[in-house]
Amino acid sequence: MNRQALIHCFKRIQPYIHHTPVLTSRLLNEIAGASLFFKCENFQRMGAFKMRGAVHAILQLSDEQRAHGVVTHSSGNFAQALSLAAQTLGVTAYIVMPATAPMVKKAAVQDYGGIIIECPPTLTDREATAARIQAEKQATFIHPSDDPDVILGQGTAAMELLETHADLDVIFCSVGGGGLIGGTALAATHFGNHCAVIGGEPLAVDDAYRSLRSGRIESNTTTDTIADGLKTQLGKHTFPIIQQQVAEIIRVEEDEIVAAMQLVWERLKIIIESSAAVAFAAMLKEKHRFTNQKIGIILSGGNVDLSQLPFSRS
Repeated sequence: MNRQALIHCFKRIQPYIHHTPVLTSRLLNEIAGASLFFKCENFQRMGAFKMRGAVHAILQLSDEQRAHGVVTHSSGNFAQALSLAAQTLGVTAYIVMPATAPMVKKAAVQDYGGIIIECPPTLTDREATAARIQAEKQATFIHPSDDPDVILGQGTAAMELLETHADLDVIFCSVGGGGLIGGTALAATHFGNHCAVIGGEPLAVDDAYRSLRSGRIESNTTTDTIADGLKTQLGKHTFPIIQQQVAEIIRVEEDEIVAAMQLVWERLKIIIESSAAVAFAAMLKEKHRFTNQKIGIILSGGNVDLSQLPFSRS
């Protein structure tokens, strides 16, 4: 996954994605003690960065593969992203979702044309069901994060950011399955000017942080975090990129995530989801280290259940 692969990916997906804005805030700069540039992937089609990787992965398929459709297992943003990308490109998308997934998420997938296959809420069942659909339909499996074509697609958000702000010192982004931070690290390596990439991760699901320390892919025994999009773990493609090209991962507490999310809502006047707030929370937690630097922050998405907002109602 070199510079030319990123450029090729960037050019191919342009007709199918939004070039999302970069916002700034004088007040947030003062709070952080640095110049902050927020890459707003909450304005991406279907509301999250994952549209980029989903489109690119489907575009890489042959006509024969597209004719048989694609399949993934996801109850979150990638389920919606693959559904919309497939609908846009005239491809059938089979989406394996746990039976316990919220109805609002199932409804979004159906609105984007995805065909939902329900399964019990375990990773083993999700993988087994996806494998069955893959065999029955001859569909191509596309992993939500651990797929080279998906990783390249996700990296185009940072490419866009660096196009207009080439002198960034650091880019922060959230860490879940590693597709976003892996792609961001590739973009920073090939298009940045000594730009470091730092991940933000909830302390409650800090498998990526522990993986970097142990040198092997770690798992979580709990998933007790408000950042529901970050409960997945790294894979064989994302982990080596993170090992080699990510400077560090900063862990944040739940109240720090909520505070960062609320700041963005109040001061930037935009909606972001809790998983997106983790990147900003990580920067704020260690802000003394980044005084007067130019900092990019990728706000990964804005798909929020408005009935479940974490803000105080007092």
